[in-house]
Amino acid sequence: MAAEDAILGADSGRRRRKESQLLKRKERWLVVLGVVLHAVYMMSIFDIYFKTPIVHGMDPVVPGFPAPAKRLVLLVADGLRADKFFEPDSEGRFRAPFLRSIIKERGRWGVSHARPPTESRPGHVAIIAGFYEDPSAVTKGWKANPVEFDSVFNRSKHTFAYGSPDIIPIFCGALPHCTWNSYPHEYEDFATDASFLDEWSFDHFQSLLNRSQNDERLRELLHQDNVAIFLHLLGCDSNGHAHRPYSSTYLNNVKVVDNIARRVYDLVEGYFNDNRTAYVFTADHGMSDKGSHGDGHPSNTDTPLVVWGAGVKYPKPVTIDSHPDHVHRFVDEHLHDMPTPKHWRLSSIERVDVNQADIAPLMSTLLGLPCPMNSVGNLPRDYIQMKKEDEVEAVLANTKQILAQFLRKSHMKQENTLYFMPFKPLTDYSSLLDQIEKVKSLGHFEAALKLCENLRSLALEALHYFQTYDWMLLMTIITLGYIGWMFFLLLHVLQSYTALPSILFRQDQPVHHKGRTRKVKQFGCLLMGILSVLLYLNHSPPLYHAYVAMTLFLWTQIISEYHFIKAFWRYLRARELNYFLKLVATFAISLLVLEFLVYSFTDRKLYTWCFIFAGVAASCYLFYLIPWKSAIPAFTWLSCWFLSVFTLMPAEIPDNNPLVVASGAVVTVVGSAARWLNTSSEDTKYWLNFCNHDKKKARLPFLFFLQVVLVGLSSIMVLLSTSHRMENQELHAVHQFFNWCIAGLSMILPLFSENVLLSRVTSVFLGFGPPFLLLSIGYEAVFYSALALVLMAWILFENTILYVSEEKPSTTLEVSLLENAVLGSNERYLQLSDMRIPLVFMVLFNVAFFGTGNFASIASFEISSVYRFITIFSPFLMAALLIFKLFIPFMLVICAFSAITKLIQVPRSGCYFLVILVSDVMTIHFFFLVRNTGSWMEIGNSISHFGIVSAQVVFVLLLFALTDIYTKDIQVRSGRPSSRKLR
Repeated sequence: MAAEDAILGADSGRRRRKESQLLKRKERWLVVLGVVLHAVYMMSIFDIYFKTPIVHGMDPVVPGFPAPAKRLVLLVADGLRADKFFEPDSEGRFRAPFLRSIIKERGRWGVSHARPPTESRPGHVAIIAGFYEDPSAVTKGWKANPVEFDSVFNRSKHTFAYGSPDIIPIFCGALPHCTWNSYPHEYEDFATDASFLDEWSFDHFQSLLNRSQNDERLRELLHQDNVAIFLHLLGCDSNGHAHRPYSSTYLNNVKVVDNIARRVYDLVEGYFNDNRTAYVFTADHGMSDKGSHGDGHPSNTDTPLVVWGAGVKYPKPVTIDSHPDHVHRFVDEHLHDMPTPKHWRLSSIERVDVNQADIAPLMSTLLGLPCPMNSVGNLPRDYIQMKKEDEVEAVLANTKQILAQFLRKSHMKQENTLYFMPFKPLTDYSSLLDQIEKVKSLGHFEAALKLCENLRSLALEALHYFQTYDWMLLMTIITLGYIGWMFFLLLHVLQSYTALPSILFRQDQPVHHKGRTRKVKQFGCLLMGILSVLLYLNHSPPLYHAYVAMTLFLWTQIISEYHFIKAFWRYLRARELNYFLKLVATFAISLLVLEFLVYSFTDRKLYTWCFIFAGVAASCYLFYLIPWKSAIPAFTWLSCWFLSVFTLMPAEIPDNNPLVVASGAVVTVVGSAARWLNTSSEDTKYWLNFCNHDKKKARLPFLFFLQVVLVGLSSIMVLLSTSHRMENQELHAVHQFFNWCIAGLSMILPLFSENVLLSRVTSVFLGFGPPFLLLSIGYEAVFYSALALVLMAWILFENTILYVSEEKPSTTLEVSLLENAVLGSNERYLQLSDMRIPLVFMVLFNVAFFGTGNFASIASFEISSVYRFITIFSPFLMAALLIFKLFIPFMLVICAFSAITKLIQVPRSGCYFLVILVSDVMTIHFFFLVRNTGSWMEIGNSISHFGIVSAQVVFVLLLFALTDIYTKDIQVRSGRPSSRKLR
């Protein structure tokens, strides 16, 4: 009998090992599927809302009027906001006296309204090419063209361009008829006054004209018709980032730009001396008060526009009937006829605001060129000085170019669609064109202009119609896919990490439905084949096939588990009412928490109320469970209330270096308190599970003191590095070296700490403190310690529940089944009450995201955070440092999460899949909140919210892998045997 038991035991062990290996293999496949699915479904947003607007195959519409100008000079002051350009300084003198004299005496002016994302590349594309940036360009860092497009420079006979290496090559790098140059990236040093970059552009243009005196070929190029001259002036952008737009450095750069405009005008007029040059001065985007740009705030979207020279109207006094189209909105949601600020002292001169894309057809018209073929800009007639019949021809050419895009898109969709639905208002567009020609031939020019503008508006609506033609089909497919993924994850958790299979099939032995499962999968393959053929006949993009395939695959897998679903349904119907109430309550609370997290993306102050309530509720519950003398309830209360303060603070973090330095002392105090707790509570029963003094000691006995020293050194380096940079306008090489060394060494030391739970978590907190301090500029340094205190409170809360549950006898049948279901592992099955773990994790994970700012917005990244490590412009390294700073609070949360799963002995993988499940409830909600109407800021935020939550499956997976280095060997003391499960 003993031999037989031994054989059975060996067989059972082999079976468990095999099941464990199969489970790990399945989960690796599941993780890969999840990453791919979220990546592909996240891209669906671009197919639904942001498919590239660029189409090819149209012919340029040759204008039927003489060119008002022979050449055009475009001056773009990168990062120049309108108010700083137009307003006077503190002494009442205007910063741009030359351009102001142009506004009053020779040209027209207004505000150009940019459309977010207010970055340099999209702004220049709108100005020069006339359309709003293809969002796929962001995948190339706004540096290269994902799709080649037409521009004013393409249409010119020759273009001369000088400026930034990030802008000039985009438009001129592939043009054979272009003479251009750009300075090296190393010149873009944020620690210096960048106005010399503007002087560089002017000097090279001046040198070009000087060379032409001795270069016959160059002189011929300069004197021909349809010449474009482009000077990109980056100084305001760089100085705004480094010194803020209220700084004397930035404001002085406005004067530099105005002086360059004056010298360019004098140089060009003196060189050509023919009064055939048109000038356009504008900016690609503005600059926020904190020195960033990217969002839709007026400080970023409002840019100056001054136009003068050949073909441009002279100033006009304001009249009552100026701009009757007051109900029209610009792309940044500004209304027409916005009042001009009184302190600009321009209220008496007519102001003509435009959309940024309107500048491209304006420049084309001044040069007598066809509008860029993908332009969606409207020609601003109030800027051009032309005869009425020529004005009609210009507006008609602008309209026909937009109409040509509509016709091309309509033709492409009709060819590739089995059931084509045309844009009905333009089914008879040719008769509308004939009507315009007839009215024009009769000399009714105002009526012709009105008809042209109406047709142009219809053509723009038609372009939007074809941009979103497939949205209904795609939305349905993606929605079914997300729902299928969540069901699939839920089934995996129920089958692999709960006792349900043992309970279900003990009562009802499983019947193998291999035949039925095979039929389900065969039917799924057949259906996939049919749908693939239909998509192929529609000439659908490859991603459409991927959307359908993933959705159908998930639902095929779910239906193939029919026998488990049916058994589970019978099990639920047999349970008592009390169980259903617990299930409904868990579902309702989970949904409430997740909806709270969804709305917190738009109002971070909700976290303040959340932690005020959580502090009171958790402490009261702990008072009920354990004596007050333990101090755990009071600590939980105070730590939650401390963290609640930070989401009331401004998202734009103000500079406060003394606070960052003082935060080093806070980090040391918190770490010392945890150290004292770990070494002074051997006899306290509430702490034994994670203050186990029987474990192996650290390999470095002085480790704690070394980590404290590094925290202190980082505080000193914050003070020294910042002071030296502010005084000397550069980062000292020795300081830079020490900062990198301190940050790198401190993150390695936690690996050598004790593997006891509290010791390891404390060491991780101290290890990531120095790099976080070195990357901090204000109150976020204190937030780091506040978050750590709440994480400690979470660990204490779970430990208290564990201690109380170990003292209570378990007598129910279900717990008995759990105890005896699977033995021989250090983990127990998941229970319904364990749902609190992923929910609390999601709250803390998101407060780590939003605790110090609205990181759902592009403009929330504070680039000055990296100045203690690097000041030379390096976008990839700077972005890496910013992302690393964001990751540090996440890593603390995940380390605490991993420690808790060790403490309460639940499988971390099972909890991870529950985290992804609840995260995707938020994802599908954000998918429905994506907007294609309203302001671009609202649209952009809705998409960024969806992208952030969709990417959490990757973020969490990556951070789990990184933190596993620190948490995999954590050991805890268990008070009693619990139900176990093989992984």
